[in-house]
Amino acid sequence: MCTGKCALCIRISLYPLVFISIICNIMLFFPGWDVKYVQNQQITDEVKYMGGLVGGGIMVLIHTHLTGNRGCCANRCGMFLSILFSAVGVAGALYSFIVALKGLFHGLYCKDKLWDTLGNFGKDRSGSYLKDRSTWGKCTEPNNVVEFNVRLFSTLLVTSAMQLVLCALQMINGLFGCLCGTCLNKGPL
Repeated sequence: MCTGKCALCIRISLYPLVFISIICNIMLFFPGWDVKYVQNQQITDEVKYMGGLVGGGIMVLIHTHLTGNRGCCANRCGMFLSILFSAVGVAGALYSFIVALKGLFHGLYCKDKLWDTLGNFGKDRSGSYLKDRSTWGKCTEPNNVVEFNVRLFSTLLVTSAMQLVLCALQMINGLFGCLCGTCLNKGPL
């Protein structure tokens, strides 16, 4: 496959992943579909780090948009630039992956029916609540917050891993295009 066409395929594949990352990160700000938890600072730091919005969203979107510009991958210089833009995408996807992983293992804030106070669920920071689903019932507020966080952070984890692979493939594709030349002479991707 031509290096320019490969760049186009990677670009098209990244757009839905960027959209999913942004939506998942925005949803994490509203556990139980309520704004009061954000207003009361009762969301975890991993949500505030905005890995899906900044890393998997904006940084990967910058890579996707700049790599897809007219003529970007039509010559050796353009393919070299695509390597640099892909490095931005790799960094963003890696940031999103790390934040999502930390979000899964560090737990979440919820109202515990035993203490009836707002506390950190999974205080031991070992991620043990992921292995023991029976502890998920301890959280009474927000409703189904454990499932909510696990699903969204898991989705971010998978999405950012796919973005990481695609951006790394574009780096390799850019290297081949830079060293060997491209089969595109002119025109948009």
